[in-house]
Amino acid sequence: MKKKVALIHTGFALVEILTKLFNKMIPDAELVHIVDDSLLKEVLANGKVTKPVTRRMLSYFRAAENYNVDAIFNVCSSVGEVADIAREIIDTPIVKIDDRMAGQAVERATNIGVAATLKTTLDPTCRLIEAKAKSAGKKINIKRTLCPGAFEELMAGNSQKHDQIVLEGVAEIARKVEVVVFAQGSMARLKESLDDVLAKKVLTSPESGVMETKQVLGL
Repeated sequence: MKKKVALIHTGFALVEILTKLFNKMIPDAELVHIVDDSLLKEVLANGKVTKPVTRRMLSYFRAAENYNVDAIFNVCSSVGEVADIAREIIDTPIVKIDDRMAGQAVERATNIGVAATLKTTLDPTCRLIEAKAKSAGKKINIKRTLCPGAFEELMAGNSQKHDQIVLEGVAEIARKVEVVVFAQGSMARLKESLDDVLAKKVLTSPESGVMETKQVLGL
Protein backbone atom coordinates (compact mmCIF):
# COMPACT_ATOMS: atom_id res chain seq x y z
CA MET A 1 0.00 0.00 0.00
CA LYS A 2 1.27 3.48 -0.87
CA LYS A 3 2.20 5.84 1.93
CA LYS A 4 0.51 9.24 1.89
CA VAL A 5 2.33 12.42 2.96
CA ALA A 6 0.86 15.90 3.36
CA LEU A 7 3.23 18.81 2.83
CA ILE A 8 2.26 22.12 4.41
CA HIS A 9 3.75 25.16 2.64
CA THR A 10 3.74 28.89 3.37
CA GLY A 11 4.63 29.64 -0.24
CA PHE A 12 5.20 27.97 -3.60
CA ALA A 13 9.02 28.07 -3.67
CA LEU A 14 9.61 24.45 -2.68
CA VAL A 15 6.56 22.69 -4.12
CA GLU A 16 8.31 21.52 -7.29
CA ILE A 17 11.67 20.88 -5.61
CA LEU A 18 10.18 18.73 -2.85
CA THR A 19 7.91 16.87 -5.26
CA LYS A 20 10.98 15.85 -7.26
CA LEU A 21 12.87 14.84 -4.12
CA PHE A 22 9.99 12.73 -2.81
CA ASN A 23 9.55 11.11 -6.23
CA LYS A 24 13.25 10.27 -6.24
CA MET A 25 13.68 9.16 -2.62
CA ILE A 26 10.21 7.75 -1.82
CA PRO A 27 8.81 6.99 -5.31
CA ASP A 28 5.73 5.19 -4.03
CA ALA A 29 4.60 8.05 -1.78
CA GLU A 30 1.37 9.85 -2.59
CA LEU A 31 1.76 13.58 -1.92
CA VAL A 32 -0.85 16.11 -0.82
CA HIS A 33 0.34 19.72 -1.02
CA ILE A 34 -1.37 22.30 1.20
CA VAL A 35 -0.21 25.82 0.26
CA ASP A 36 -1.17 29.13 1.86
CA ASP A 37 1.18 31.86 0.67
CA SER A 38 -0.46 34.44 2.95
CA LEU A 39 1.20 32.83 5.96
CA LEU A 40 4.80 33.85 5.31
CA LYS A 41 3.69 37.30 4.17
CA GLU A 42 2.01 37.84 7.54
CA VAL A 43 5.02 36.52 9.43
CA LEU A 44 7.33 38.89 7.53
CA ALA A 45 5.01 41.86 8.00
CA ASN A 46 4.92 41.31 11.76
CA GLY A 47 8.46 40.04 12.24
CA LYS A 48 7.16 36.96 14.03
CA VAL A 49 4.60 34.17 13.94
CA THR A 50 1.30 35.77 14.93
CA LYS A 51 -1.65 34.12 16.67
CA PRO A 52 -3.73 34.15 13.44
CA VAL A 53 -0.86 32.42 11.61
CA THR A 54 -0.62 29.84 14.37
CA ARG A 55 -4.36 29.19 14.21
CA ARG A 56 -4.34 28.78 10.42
CA MET A 57 -1.31 26.52 10.53
CA LEU A 58 -2.93 24.31 13.17
CA SER A 59 -6.07 24.10 11.02
CA TYR A 60 -3.92 22.81 8.14
CA PHE A 61 -2.30 20.19 10.36
CA ARG A 62 -5.77 19.04 11.41
CA ALA A 63 -6.91 19.02 7.78
CA ALA A 64 -3.89 16.94 6.82
CA GLU A 65 -4.73 14.43 9.53
CA ASN A 66 -8.28 14.23 8.17
CA TYR A 67 -6.81 13.20 4.81
CA ASN A 68 -5.64 10.04 6.64
CA VAL A 69 -2.02 10.68 5.72
CA ASP A 70 0.81 8.64 7.18
CA ALA A 71 3.01 11.68 7.87
CA ILE A 72 2.87 15.47 7.71
CA PHE A 73 5.86 17.41 6.38
CA ASN A 74 6.23 20.99 7.63
CA VAL A 75 8.09 22.87 4.91
CA CYS A 76 8.67 26.39 6.27
CA SER A 77 11.30 26.86 8.98
CA SER A 78 9.88 30.25 9.97
CA VAL A 79 6.78 28.48 11.34
CA GLY A 80 8.55 25.34 12.52
CA GLU A 81 7.70 26.01 16.14
CA VAL A 82 3.99 25.80 15.28
CA ALA A 83 4.69 22.22 14.21
CA ASP A 84 5.87 21.55 17.77
CA ILE A 85 2.49 22.74 19.04
CA ALA A 86 0.70 20.58 16.47
CA ARG A 87 2.60 17.52 17.68
CA GLU A 88 0.84 17.93 21.02
CA ILE A 89 -2.67 17.87 19.58
CA ILE A 90 -2.67 15.45 16.64
CA ASP A 91 -1.58 11.82 16.35
CA THR A 92 -0.12 11.82 12.83
CA PRO A 93 3.71 12.01 12.84
CA ILE A 94 5.00 15.47 11.90
CA VAL A 95 8.38 15.94 10.26
CA LYS A 96 9.97 19.39 10.28
CA ILE A 97 12.09 20.00 7.20
CA ASP A 98 15.06 21.14 9.28
CA ASP A 99 14.92 18.64 12.17
CA ARG A 100 17.50 16.19 10.84
CA MET A 101 19.72 18.98 9.53
CA ALA A 102 19.86 20.60 12.98
CA GLY A 103 20.71 17.26 14.54
CA GLN A 104 23.47 16.68 12.01
CA ALA A 105 24.96 20.09 12.78
CA VAL A 106 25.17 19.27 16.49
CA GLU A 107 26.66 15.84 15.77
CA ARG A 108 29.35 17.25 13.50
CA ALA A 109 30.38 20.49 15.15
CA THR A 110 30.75 22.64 18.23
CA ASN A 111 31.07 25.91 16.34
CA ILE A 112 28.06 26.18 14.03
CA GLY A 113 27.22 28.90 11.53
CA VAL A 114 23.62 29.63 10.58
CA ALA A 115 22.95 31.56 7.38
CA ALA A 116 19.58 33.00 6.41
CA THR A 117 18.03 35.72 4.30
CA LEU A 118 15.12 36.20 6.72
CA LYS A 119 15.37 37.01 10.43
CA THR A 120 12.06 35.19 10.93
CA THR A 121 13.85 31.99 9.89
CA LEU A 122 17.21 32.72 11.51
CA ASP A 123 15.93 32.86 15.09
CA PRO A 124 13.80 29.65 15.02
CA THR A 125 16.62 27.72 13.33
CA CYS A 126 19.08 28.78 16.01
CA ARG A 127 16.62 27.80 18.73
CA LEU A 128 16.13 24.40 17.10
CA ILE A 129 19.88 23.75 16.99
CA GLU A 130 20.21 24.86 20.61
CA ALA A 131 17.42 22.47 21.60
CA LYS A 132 19.16 19.61 19.79
CA ALA A 133 22.40 20.43 21.56
CA LYS A 134 20.69 20.55 24.95
CA SER A 135 19.05 17.19 24.30
CA ALA A 136 22.46 15.75 23.37
CA GLY A 137 24.11 17.30 26.43
CA LYS A 138 26.54 19.19 24.23
CA LYS A 139 27.75 22.76 24.48
CA ILE A 140 27.84 24.61 21.18
CA ASN A 141 28.53 28.07 19.84
CA ILE A 142 26.33 29.52 17.11
CA LYS A 143 27.44 32.28 14.79
CA ARG A 144 24.62 33.87 12.82
CA THR A 145 24.71 35.63 9.50
CA LEU A 146 21.73 37.38 7.95
CA CYS A 147 22.46 38.08 4.29
CA PRO A 148 21.27 41.70 3.99
CA GLY A 149 19.09 42.52 1.01
CA ALA A 150 19.15 39.01 -0.46
CA PHE A 151 15.48 38.26 0.12
CA GLU A 152 14.43 41.65 -1.28
CA GLU A 153 16.49 40.99 -4.41
CA LEU A 154 14.85 37.60 -4.83
CA MET A 155 11.36 39.08 -4.45
CA ALA A 156 12.28 41.69 -7.06
CA GLY A 157 13.20 38.93 -9.48
CA ASN A 158 16.95 39.43 -9.19
CA SER A 159 17.90 35.85 -8.37
CA GLN A 160 21.48 36.31 -9.53
CA LYS A 161 22.04 39.19 -7.10
CA HIS A 162 20.32 37.19 -4.34
CA ASP A 163 22.69 34.30 -4.97
CA GLN A 164 25.73 36.57 -4.96
CA ILE A 165 24.81 38.11 -1.59
CA VAL A 166 24.16 34.72 0.01
CA LEU A 167 27.32 33.11 -1.34
CA GLU A 168 29.45 36.00 -0.10
CA GLY A 169 27.86 35.76 3.35
CA VAL A 170 28.39 32.01 3.51
CA ALA A 171 32.02 32.26 2.43
CA GLU A 172 32.63 34.82 5.19
CA ILE A 173 31.04 32.85 8.02
CA ALA A 174 32.49 29.52 6.89
CA ARG A 175 35.98 30.69 7.79
CA LYS A 176 34.93 30.98 11.44
CA VAL A 177 32.95 27.77 12.02
CA GLU A 178 33.05 24.01 11.44
CA VAL A 179 29.72 23.70 9.63
CA VAL A 180 27.25 26.15 8.09
CA VAL A 181 23.51 25.51 8.23
CA PHE A 182 21.32 26.95 5.47
CA ALA A 183 18.28 28.03 7.48
CA GLN A 184 15.89 28.06 4.51
CA GLY A 185 15.15 25.18 2.20
CA SER A 186 15.07 27.58 -0.73
CA MET A 187 18.81 28.21 -0.20
CA ALA A 188 19.74 24.56 -0.78
CA ARG A 189 20.26 24.92 -4.54
CA LEU A 190 23.16 27.31 -3.87
CA LYS A 191 25.24 24.48 -2.46
CA GLU A 192 25.97 23.45 -6.05
CA SER A 193 27.68 26.82 -6.58
CA LEU A 194 30.19 26.29 -3.76
CA ASP A 195 33.65 24.85 -4.17
CA ASP A 196 34.20 21.32 -2.87
CA VAL A 197 35.83 22.39 0.40
CA LEU A 198 33.07 24.83 1.31
CA ALA A 199 30.27 22.55 0.10
CA LYS A 200 31.41 19.87 2.57
CA LYS A 201 30.83 22.35 5.39
CA VAL A 202 27.29 23.25 4.35
CA LEU A 203 24.15 21.48 5.57
CA THR A 204 20.80 21.91 3.83
CA SER A 205 17.32 20.78 4.77
CA PRO A 206 15.21 19.50 1.82
CA GLU A 207 17.00 16.21 1.16
CA SER A 208 17.65 15.43 4.83
CA GLY A 209 14.03 16.31 5.63
CA VAL A 210 12.73 13.86 3.04
CA MET A 211 15.13 11.23 4.39
CA GLU A 212 13.71 11.80 7.87
CA THR A 213 10.20 11.33 6.45
CA LYS A 214 11.25 8.08 4.83
CA GLN A 215 12.47 6.82 8.18
CA VAL A 216 9.27 7.93 9.93
CA LEU A 217 7.27 6.01 7.33
CA GLY A 218 9.32 2.91 8.11
CA LEU A 219 10.65 2.62 4.57
